[in-house]
Amino acid sequence: MKHRREFNKSLIAAMGLATGAISVPAKAAMPDRKFSPDEKPPSELMTDGTRASIESGLNYLLREQITTGRNRGAFAPSGLPSGVATAAMAGLAMMCGGHAPGFGKFGKAIDYAAQFVMDQVQDTGYIKRRDLHNERMYGHGFAMLFLSQVYGMTKKVEIGDKLRLAVELTCKTQNNDGGWRYEPVKSDADLSITVCQIMGLRGARDAGIDVPDTVRKKCIEYVKKSQNTNGSFRYTLRGGHSTMAMTAAGVTSLYSAGIYDGDQVEKALKRLLAAKPRSARGGHFFYTHYYAVQAMWHAGGAYWNEWYPAIRDVLVKEQSDDGSWRSSEAGPPFGAAMACIILQMPLNYLPVFSP
Repeated sequence: MKHRREFNKSLIAAMGLATGAISVPAKAAMPDRKFSPDEKPPSELMTDGTRASIESGLNYLLREQITTGRNRGAFAPSGLPSGVATAAMAGLAMMCGGHAPGFGKFGKAIDYAAQFVMDQVQDTGYIKRRDLHNERMYGHGFAMLFLSQVYGMTKKVEIGDKLRLAVELTCKTQNNDGGWRYEPVKSDADLSITVCQIMGLRGARDAGIDVPDTVRKKCIEYVKKSQNTNGSFRYTLRGGHSTMAMTAAGVTSLYSAGIYDGDQVEKALKRLLAAKPRSARGGHFFYTHYYAVQAMWHAGGAYWNEWYPAIRDVLVKEQSDDGSWRSSEAGPPFGAAMACIILQMPLNYLPVFSP
């Protein structure tokens, strides 16, 4: 696992992905990764059925995106699926396949999604549709993450300006414990919202946006304090319940901070592995497995060999005929975006998901 992380860091630096100093082709070539002896490469893990499922899912998103009018770039005209979270995750799903802004089959769709998200950045830096009240800071965090990856590849000034505003808002609203809550104000905090901000801040920092070290250190301390002695993570510091979603999100946050080893990390990974997916049912399924697949991808080795085929088979089996996935979180487009990100994790195209 350590060897793989070192290789990927050097690869990202060599390609200029962390600073956006690359010329982006119509579709990037898959990085020539090295794998540990006990880890299966994508050629073994991604079956023909997996690739067909991904293609169908991305094509579904392409068909669903609104391409005219004031909602251009969104994936529904109203309701939760019309928000910045779905647009951001759909754009990331396309980029996870090696598709770049402005190039190739999905280039215009990524551009539309990015422009839609930028249009929702308010003067305060809060990224949210003004007529949509239930996305809250989830959407803001996902939107920061998406814009950071687009900015890293394009270095467009207008994207950088909007992203800086969003980052400044997140930094200003961090509470004294180091976390965030539903609204962009200093109040209490929960791990679910906090992890969304951590991922967005990490992406922004990798793309060259300043994120103060004090903010980074405080949010990682918040995550560490959220972990129970048995390895699980709880929703809030003061008596919050523990869930698989929180455990997956917590481990992913620690990895993002460079904390890869230790007894508590191993305990959390074992708890996740014991709860391998068997169906795409249940609340917060896609949110949970979006983080779980990242946790296992970072862990690598036997963890990854066992986890990826399990989530792969569930997603391929439960995909709808039109290429979508049912999602109780934010509708079929959101489900399709999350499923495609999960299935494409072995391709390792986006720096923010790289171990």
